[in-house]
Amino acid sequence: MQGTLQFPVAQPIRLLWTNATGGKIVTDKTQRRSAGTNDEQDWDLPRIVEALRVSREVANKVRHRGYVRELPSRDTLTAIVGELIAVLFPTHYGRPDLSAESIDYFVGNTLNGALVTLSGQVRRGLLLGADEGDRHEEDPGARAVEITRAFAAKLPEIRALLVSDLLAAYQGDPAATSVAEILLCYPSMSAIIHHRLAHALHSLGAPLVARLLAGIAHSATGVDIHPAATIGASFFIDHGTGVVIGATAIIGENVRLYQAVTLGAKRFPADENGALIKGNARHPIIEDNVVIYAAATILGRITVGHDSTIGGNVWLTHSVPPESNVTQAQARQHGKDDRPVDAGIGG
Repeated sequence: MQGTLQFPVAQPIRLLWTNATGGKIVTDKTQRRSAGTNDEQDWDLPRIVEALRVSREVANKVRHRGYVRELPSRDTLTAIVGELIAVLFPTHYGRPDLSAESIDYFVGNTLNGALVTLSGQVRRGLLLGADEGDRHEEDPGARAVEITRAFAAKLPEIRALLVSDLLAAYQGDPAATSVAEILLCYPSMSAIIHHRLAHALHSLGAPLVARLLAGIAHSATGVDIHPAATIGASFFIDHGTGVVIGATAIIGENVRLYQAVTLGAKRFPADENGALIKGNARHPIIEDNVVIYAAATILGRITVGHDSTIGGNVWLTHSVPPESNVTQAQARQHGKDDRPVDAGIGG
């Protein structure tokens, strides 16, 4: 019938088992019993694997654009980030026996290996993002190399930003005893390092790899920063757990956040079909020299003026001028009708 979808018929598959002790191939229940496999260990694998195949290929197919591609590896990217951090701070994260004579060799050798592997991961991300018409076009390996080369050129700039972040943490936290302590012990510093690297990759055209780096940091630190977010120098997150910074957020210089702060979207406009409109600016702008205390929630495309202080647990959905001091009571008085119906998501 015209207009009827035709799904491929899943073909039956045959499985072989091996005896864990003797390596003997067994193909049915009787043989498995003779090979020493108990009924309790009869998993009914052919039926389960067949059902999973039907789900994967027909009933619940979610494969990107319908076919298998090489995907970036989270484990590989975790290792790459470790190497890049060692390159940026070799005496802290590199080898303990580095000397003035060997440090440059270590940095060069480690960086070369990291960049070669990163280029392959960027290539995989580009393959996933390619349009259907580009599926059979030339492999994007050359473009991946270009992105990786441009990323490598940014590493000195990234390190300068990270040093400014370290100094902001040392100067802003009375519990900090040294820059080394911050670099080695503060989860928020680890999250910022990951973000600086991820943001560079995102801006250069490798968004999937950048998003994976952000996810790695989120899993390890509890800090969720979208790699598209723009963050100025001397950025400090005290404690860090639960901080969320959305994709279109813009943060100026010398900004300090405390734990559980959200810079999120207030609401998500939809088109005539009910689908979310994506890509619009929907997160706050935080100007220079702003302090935002624990559990404050700042939503929508609003501006917090420079040299302002936002108190703990404040719910803020309107712009505030420079040098403001916003408390819970002030926020409630200004916005009695601002209700958290569809807000608080980083997005």
